[in-house]
Amino acid sequence: MRADRVRSVLYLPASNARAVEKARTLDCDVAILDLEDAVAPEAKAEARAAAAAAVQAGGFGPRLGVRINGLDTPWGLDDLAALKTVGAALIVAPKVETPETVHAITAWLPKGAALWAMIETPRALLTLTEIAEAGGALDGLMLGVNDLAKALGTGPSPDREPFKPWLALLVAAARTHNLLAIDGVFNRIDDTDGLAAEAAQGRLYGFDGKSLIHPSQIAPANAAFSPSEAEVEQACAVIAAFAAPEAEGLGAIRVNGAMVERLHLEQARALLARAG
Repeated sequence: MRADRVRSVLYLPASNARAVEKARTLDCDVAILDLEDAVAPEAKAEARAAAAAAVQAGGFGPRLGVRINGLDTPWGLDDLAALKTVGAALIVAPKVETPETVHAITAWLPKGAALWAMIETPRALLTLTEIAEAGGALDGLMLGVNDLAKALGTGPSPDREPFKPWLALLVAAARTHNLLAIDGVFNRIDDTDGLAAEAAQGRLYGFDGKSLIHPSQIAPANAAFSPSEAEVEQACAVIAAFAAPEAEGLGAIRVNGAMVERLHLEQARALLARAG
């Protein structure tokens, strides 16, 4: 598992100047300026210019990314061209369905830039393995639950029963290719208990963090995807136990009443890295 801190990934409309300015001081790990769903067709050009200006100006506390329009729209290539000019470091691509899309976008990115692919169509679920192994600038997979639910025709479920196979599959694909795995959004902004439960479910499945649609969701997401005090204490105990002289050469030892192996030592180190 990667040690990147991507607990909270907040979408903000690039067309909203106040939201863009506010993003500079938010404590989300990643802020994504959205050029796609949050922007009406007649405002696409203006939003693109605003996103490019924000990237060029810098000064953001969170890591900054931009979600472009799809390459099958009239705006996608123009988005990429504008963002390449200002050296955007993170691009989020919607509705990625094939590795060819990953390759096409990679060709437009500045050197060293990262690409996160949104998995939000039935076809993408069936080609997820090929997408994950596409290489290029691909650095993360994001589950797009709203579009996916619409396309699949699934009904509402508090525990996301229809999505459970895809939650597990996306994490498995990400881990296989050392990619970040970002869970989908939670739509009910005022339901803090529901958000906390869904974020806990996402972490249980192995996601690194969660996509968000409102600043009020940042703190619960950061808490859910941060190691607890008890987890940190156990990780420290595992590392200390394996560092003891009596553990030299042993593949498994007893720590706090449980048997742990060398793989748990690797997990403990990764957990402490994520804890900062």
